[in-house]
Amino acid sequence: MLHDFFFYAALLGGALFLVQLVLSVMGAGDADIDFGGQHDTTTGHTSADTAFKLLSLQGLTAFFAMFGLTGLALSMQSGFGPLASTLGALLAGSATTFIIARIFRSAAKLQSSGTLDMQNALGVQGTVYLGIAPGKPGKVTLTVRGRLIQADAISERESFTTGSAVRVVRVLPEGTVVVAQA
Repeated sequence: MLHDFFFYAALLGGALFLVQLVLSVMGAGDADIDFGGQHDTTTGHTSADTAFKLLSLQGLTAFFAMFGLTGLALSMQSGFGPLASTLGALLAGSATTFIIARIFRSAAKLQSSGTLDMQNALGVQGTVYLGIAPGKPGKVTLTVRGRLIQADAISERESFTTGSAVRVVRVLPEGTVVVAQA
């Protein structure tokens, strides 16, 4: 009876793994079942219970597969009794789920919005791409945080021809940079 329970738990974990694998191959790799949690849209951060995703498809797969396989191994091969086998299986399933959750949390930290904050351009030297004169905006080429960008630029007093070296002295709210002689 207990062997059957462990067997069906391992079978369920394996089936969930196969469903997950098939969905990934079909391009639905983010097929995740999230049972709760809050997402704070003002900060872009998720609450701890959502970030942990204990009841995600990956978590359920890991728990049932390890619970069933460990339970079978402990009861059939090691000769442990029903209570020890069940406790060992619960411990193994829980530990595996915790490890999987930590892996996904660590992977989520690797994400980046990719949005460039133009305030990081302050003090950066660049090259004039399209001529700039007072009252006549142009463009500059800058390297900001390792990214080569072209930005709209203005000058308050000086004129710059294409190829001139300039330095960003201010960033306007719309992203236009104010440049001066480098």
